[in-house]
Amino acid sequence: MKSILCFVSALALALGLSGCIGPPIALTPQTEQHLQASPPIRFLLTFDDGPSASGWANPSRAILEVLANNPIQPGIKAVFFVQTRAPRAGGSERGRKTMLREHAAGHILGFHTATPWHTNHRSLDPRELEQALTWGCADIASLTGTPPTLVRPPFWSYDRRTFAAYQQHGLQVLLTDLSANDGKVWGITASPRRRANLVRQLSETRERIARGELPTVDGVIPVVVTFHDLNRYTARHMEEYLQILLDSAQQTHVPVDAKPFYDDSAALQRAAITRTLRNADEPARLPGAWNWIWGHDTH
Repeated sequence: MKSILCFVSALALALGLSGCIGPPIALTPQTEQHLQASPPIRFLLTFDDGPSASGWANPSRAILEVLANNPIQPGIKAVFFVQTRAPRAGGSERGRKTMLREHAAGHILGFHTATPWHTNHRSLDPRELEQALTWGCADIASLTGTPPTLVRPPFWSYDRRTFAAYQQHGLQVLLTDLSANDGKVWGITASPRRRANLVRQLSETRERIARGELPTVDGVIPVVVTFHDLNRYTARHMEEYLQILLDSAQQTHVPVDAKPFYDDSAALQRAAITRTLRNADEPARLPGAWNWIWGHDTH
């Protein structure tokens, strides 16, 4: 079973990154009318797989710098889903120091993995999964003073068993609306069609907003965006990504709040918790081929 899930995870990664990008969904008069009556959106930035353990051009720290200091909106806060025991991430001394920096800067640390590698939780037996969750929650609590409340399953992969285990540890699953498709730890790390990809995904999210499917929190609709802070390409282009998100909203006619990104930790926490799944059977919407790969209901 473990070997099958490992193979499927690798296949999922390849398909998720290489899938064709279609044109944006055309805006209809009906959708435009619904948007005019909807609150504006605010982008909720999330980062997976970090923090980087690199001593050279550390991408996690470079992203922290861009979020803090950029011409679009200084002081942006994000959720970092961390690998607390991966040797190239939080299992290193530099990784732990970076997580402390993230927390001190007002970012939120969420749980991703507490295994040496980016392991699919569904491949772990109950004892291994319990140990990983116990370790991960304890690792984050030792840095922040409180256990994490958010989890993003590796490869977006979960089932009823793993979902129940998350809940037993006080963890709520946060998926995403937009994915930059900017690569993982290994393999493809560039994103040559990043603009077309985000425009297409935001046009799909716009249709959900028009149907009233996304909640309003503090007067705005949180739209979750996923990047990977182990990726140097992402780090080098982070400021550009911020602008692309704003450009994509303009191109798809999605109204954006005067503050397009979260800059308050408490507001970020409220928005993130509101966007989490309540149960394992709740319909999940993931970008690209991920719903098809894991068999999640998309209706």
